[in-house]
Amino acid sequence: MNVLLIGSGGREHALAWKLAQSPLLDTLFIAPGNPGTAQIGRNVPVDALNIPMVIEVAQRERIGLVVVGPEAPLAAGLADACLRAGIPVFGPTAAAARIESSKAFAKRLMIDARIPTAEARIFDDPDAAVEFVRSSGRVWVVKADGLAAGKGVIVPETVSETVDAIRLLGATRAGARLLLEERLSGPEVSLIALCDGERALPLILAQDHKRLRDGDAGPNTGGMGAYAPALHLTFSDVAGLTASIILPTLRALAAAGSPFRGALYAGLMLTEHGPRVLEFNARFGDPEAQAILPLLQGDLLAALLACAGKGELRDGMVHWNGYTAACVVLAAEGYPDTPRRGDVIDGIDAVTDPHVSIFHAGTAWENNQLVTAGGRVLGVTGIGASLREALTRAYAAIDLIHFRGMHYRRDIGARAIQ
Repeated sequence: MNVLLIGSGGREHALAWKLAQSPLLDTLFIAPGNPGTAQIGRNVPVDALNIPMVIEVAQRERIGLVVVGPEAPLAAGLADACLRAGIPVFGPTAAAARIESSKAFAKRLMIDARIPTAEARIFDDPDAAVEFVRSSGRVWVVKADGLAAGKGVIVPETVSETVDAIRLLGATRAGARLLLEERLSGPEVSLIALCDGERALPLILAQDHKRLRDGDAGPNTGGMGAYAPALHLTFSDVAGLTASIILPTLRALAAAGSPFRGALYAGLMLTEHGPRVLEFNARFGDPEAQAILPLLQGDLLAALLACAGKGELRDGMVHWNGYTAACVVLAAEGYPDTPRRGDVIDGIDAVTDPHVSIFHAGTAWENNQLVTAGGRVLGVTGIGASLREALTRAYAAIDLIHFRGMHYRRDIGARAIQ
């Protein structure tokens, strides 16, 4: 079977690496891909948002399954176009993807379905939001309703900072509508489940590190690292969260006429009053995928096909190998605001540890050299019998890699091993 994977980031490199292990795969195409995916399959120079060209490639190459990595093509209706063309697709329709592309939609769905989440207010007018905050006298988390590449959430410390955040996000396209959400406390975990519209196959929990700098300081980013499995919950807890959060969400979407087929990601905070959903995503997490996928055994492609309706999704189709993985993101100078591009990347070939995988994210080939081409440049994943061992391997590999302005967090997973 030929497979077309959509996207160009570290998540897509990890997906390509895992899909390539399937005995069902003939040729893997990646559109547009990156220098890392080019070592696994055939990159196709087609923008992920150029839906007519993606469909043309899928038809020409006799693609048996399209796997959509990023959220933007899903929100733009790529899965809908595949279905109209009779091409099986792993990824929800635009209507189902509203669970991510509209935080207001997701919040209303959670409230209606009685899924535990934070108290929130929704505003179409930033001035009204400011007036509400000042009258409430409370600090609120400020969220842009639309897609913002992981940068649409600001967690202020004061009422004044809340007002500033409203002004900032309210001036963006994604912030035409704003959510003000109560600030919760507790560890965060990411629960991702493979879904076929009715059933869900949960993957192991991961913990992302959103803030730019050590100690969870600095602005939110797309993610500076992750480890899996998260140590806060047991496998029975995961089953309980699937029953209380994932399955009710699937039922609510199906009842709305938008069955969800793809990877449903619940970002959870484990508060003293129990788990609360912070957000939903309509795809694999990034960098969570770079920590989860190296630990999965079984045929991922077969499971994705089952979600797309070409088979039956069953428990045990993929399972955990018993090890731990830690991914550390190497970011470009200036990330997340104005990342530098074009800096030469050295040292990847010097990493020879078989328990380390390097996933390309923001890289490109220029003048026969690998250079930076995005904010998050590489994801370095170490695997070990313990989290400490996985981290030791990842950071040892990072010591061999260099590019101008390279920066990364040195405390990924640190709280879990204290």
